[in-house]
Amino acid sequence: MFTRVDVINALYYLFRIINFLILVRVLMSWINPNPRNPIVQLVYAVTEPIIGPVRHLIYNVFGYKGMIDFSPIVAIFLMQIIFSTLLRFL
Repeated sequence: MFTRVDVINALYYLFRIINFLILVRVLMSWINPNPRNPIVQLVYAVTEPIIGPVRHLIYNVFGYKGMIDFSPIVAIFLMQIIFSTLLRFL
């Protein structure tokens, strides 16, 4: 079966890949790629379930109406907290 180390490594790589895709999404927002590109659609499909609720929290709950979208930064920070918490329980 899977050992504790295997589970921790799998979670580590999963969180790293998601963090990387969030950073790719931020960079893509600067160059405005074709939204019909399959790679762009993949990045948005993977990251939107994470960034969407964070964006909702920032804009609707806290009332931030600025021009800069801080949701990717907050999402990466929250994912690091979640990963550290999961490590304590494993």
